[in-house]
Amino acid sequence: MTTGTTAGTTTYAALLRGINVGGSRKVPMAELRTLLEGLGYGAVRTYLQSGNAVFSSDHGDEDSLAAEVSGALAERFGFTVDVLVRDHAYLRAVLDDCPFPAADLEARQLHATYFSEAVGPDRFEAVDRQAFLPEEFRLGDRVLYLYAPDGLGRSRLAETLAKPRLTKGVVATTRNWNTVVKLVELTGG
Repeated sequence: MTTGTTAGTTTYAALLRGINVGGSRKVPMAELRTLLEGLGYGAVRTYLQSGNAVFSSDHGDEDSLAAEVSGALAERFGFTVDVLVRDHAYLRAVLDDCPFPAADLEARQLHATYFSEAVGPDRFEAVDRQAFLPEEFRLGDRVLYLYAPDGLGRSRLAETLAKPRLTKGVVATTRNWNTVVKLVELTGG
C-alpha cells in the first residue's frame, strides 16, 4: 500500500485557484516548480497548466504550507493566488468516497470541488436540486462531488454552485475526475 509518506516526509498536492485562465494570472509551470524547490520542498512535479503541483515536505501542515506557497506566489508574480494543499491520504479518501459510480462515467462528467474548510449542507439548502436533474451534487469531507452529464461547461448546476453566496468565506477550486485520479497517483509515492 502506498501512503505518500516516508520517514517524516509527506507528499502533498498544491491546488492553485484561477491561474492560467484566459491569458491572465499566468504562472508558468517551470517557474512554479522552481518556486516550490526554492521553498525547500522535494520531489516537485506539476500536472497540466491549470495549477496542480506535487511536492514533499518534512515540515508544516496543509494550512501553513498553503500560506507559504501563496505568499511566495504573490511575491514572485505580483498577484494573490488562493492555494489549497492536501496530502495523499486525503486525496485518496476523496477518490475512494466518491458517491457517484466514477468507473462508469466519463471523466468530463464528474468533478470534485475542494474547499479550504468543511462546509455543511445548510450552505446549499436554497439550491433546488430537482430543478437541475439529471445533474447532481453531494458533499464529502471538504469536498463537493458534482455529476454533470453534459460536462462542466454546460452545467447549470455548476454555475449555480459557484455563486458567491454559496462559496462565501471559503476557498473553492474544482478539478475534473482525471485530475482527481492523477493527483492520487502522483502523491502516492
